[in-house]
Amino acid sequence: MNSFGKRAQGERLERMRASPLWNGEGFRNIHPITPGLRDSTAARPTLKEFLSSGGRRTPDGPLPALDPRERWSQPVQSGLRATWLGHSTVFIEIDGHRVLTDPVWGTRASPFRLLGPRRFQPVPLRLRHMPEVDVVVISHDHYDHLDYPTIRALARHSAVPFVTSLGVGAHLQAWGVAAERITELDWWQSHRVPGTGLTITAAPSQHFSGRGLKDRNATLWSSMVMHTERHRVFFSGDTGLTTEYATIRERLGPFDLVMLEVGAFHPAWGDIHLGPVNALKAHALLGGGAFLPVHWGTFSLAMHEWDEPAETLLHLAPNQGVPLLMPRLGEAVEPAHAEGVVTPWWRGLEQGVPPAHPVEVPALRRGLPWPLD
Repeated sequence: MNSFGKRAQGERLERMRASPLWNGEGFRNIHPITPGLRDSTAARPTLKEFLSSGGRRTPDGPLPALDPRERWSQPVQSGLRATWLGHSTVFIEIDGHRVLTDPVWGTRASPFRLLGPRRFQPVPLRLRHMPEVDVVVISHDHYDHLDYPTIRALARHSAVPFVTSLGVGAHLQAWGVAAERITELDWWQSHRVPGTGLTITAAPSQHFSGRGLKDRNATLWSSMVMHTERHRVFFSGDTGLTTEYATIRERLGPFDLVMLEVGAFHPAWGDIHLGPVNALKAHALLGGGAFLPVHWGTFSLAMHEWDEPAETLLHLAPNQGVPLLMPRLGEAVEPAHAEGVVTPWWRGLEQGVPPAHPVEVPALRRGLPWPLD
């Protein structure tokens, strides 16, 4: 099946083998897992449990969403604006440049049309209504981050370049993206997007890769940093908690915006997914910045209730001094202009739930050190 992708060959494979992260058969996490991070006594969910739709793993109705196009037509006053479009798909406007992270418009996080996790919330607008972007950034090759129908559409109807992790380009090229449009990075490598002042740097994460039964860790996984002379944005991709985040802060920070995965967590997966509690710890290691949670509100990929990540963050973040951003789907926000108030818009979808009231969260203290006209 085309949706499984393709294994790297030739020069691409040789470059992968030259990486210090290559162990002879595939890529590896080289940083030791923090003791206690993974609960070895917790039973991993069975396939039956994973495919079950019982409990509150999905909302009872559609989530509130906005069409962002009118807001996108207005200038970005601070120079940095982000629009969460669902799961880990974020449209970032950074000093006149446009970035799209892990674009997923497909209906399932699966290689199959009729089997696998189905999205319970559509993207606020169709892919053909998206504005042109300067670059698409893809963290790794899992189905909820690298989506076959979306990539096929981008390959056919745009000339946008892609920046991704080592080996992932083999999938892109197999799906019709021209080789000259693809840049693959090892950790700590950077790429300046031609004709822009935007640089993309791949950084460590604690995860794995694979799209089939025989290609585990055949491609690299990364967090990604997008930076100009004025702003720096961190995107986690998928990861467990790692003290390498402190090194990322030292080498690539400080960050104006930090996007961390908070959903699809489980006690047995502590080494490969953050969840909301460890996401706050990762945010501290990264040195702060406005915190935009991603990787939730779209697919049911774990056993927890669909809104548990949001509720946990709203409960913990204010006491930890974290400037939390919780926009509705399609709501464009500028971190520099955040008001320090979060409205729990995800509440009230079920009977008996009280209406949402704003919750005060710490404002972003670090202002812009330059004027923007």
